[in-house]
Amino acid sequence: MTIDKSVYHDVLEFCQTHLRMQPQMVSEVLCNLWLPLATKLVSHRQQLNRPLIQGILGGQGTGKTTLCRVLALIFQHLGYQTLSLSLDDLYKTYGDRQILKQHDPRLIWRGPPGTHDLELGLTVLDKVRNCEFPVSVPRFDKSAHNGAGNRTTPEIVPKADIVLFEGWFVGVRPIDPSAFDHPPPPILTPEDQAFARDMNRNLRDYLPLWERLDGLIVLYPQDYRLSLEWRKQAEREMIAVGKSGMSDSEVEQFVKYFWCSLHPELFIKPLVESPTLVDLVIEINSDHSFGNIVISH
Repeated sequence: MTIDKSVYHDVLEFCQTHLRMQPQMVSEVLCNLWLPLATKLVSHRQQLNRPLIQGILGGQGTGKTTLCRVLALIFQHLGYQTLSLSLDDLYKTYGDRQILKQHDPRLIWRGPPGTHDLELGLTVLDKVRNCEFPVSVPRFDKSAHNGAGNRTTPEIVPKADIVLFEGWFVGVRPIDPSAFDHPPPPILTPEDQAFARDMNRNLRDYLPLWERLDGLIVLYPQDYRLSLEWRKQAEREMIAVGKSGMSDSEVEQFVKYFWCSLHPELFIKPLVESPTLVDLVIEINSDHSFGNIVISH
């Protein structure tokens, strides 16, 4: 695929500044993945004759943010405006989550199913789909309340052609409860299983949100346990430059909490093997590079 020089320049500048990628690698990924994917999504947008809402599912370190930033750059050159929305932006307010934690003390951190304002998400996506601009888009400040996070000033978006809606369980669907009767991953204790079953029930409430998606891309690590190492690495790098970060033991507790709520082997693996629920599966290698790319349909 021929690469427009101005597109290549902007993507190269971003990748070198934020990812320290070598020019040759940027050129290869741009040619083999980013540009064809952007072209495919633009074509889908044109067929819909309304804004496209593209879901992107990926865990810690899989590159959701990078993919969204690069696609937005390419869309801009193609004359399309992008709205990037994270599942994180839909968290309930700090106050509401404190009330939630009183009802269920297991919800010690934001993140699992049940900690989001689903009506808010539906309102935003429906307004975009119906071209009711400008749209007030919620934003979330993770640093507020000593890291507990809170909603911050919404962003007023005058127009959007393509929405990139990303998150660690965007598009994930409830599984048959009988799946918990089989030998679960070693990480799940009986107490963990009870939590996982409850989170599985909470996932039903998210189905109307997923129904607004026009497609789903999954960034899929070779091994789900890589996300733990990637998070440790990210925290160490923050500490090294003088920022606050979690210790290795704190990271393990944090990541395993998410595995307990929606374990990748139980929830993500069946999804990527589905011929109808996912458009594209991009395998992520241990060094964050891209492996196999599977187009589902």
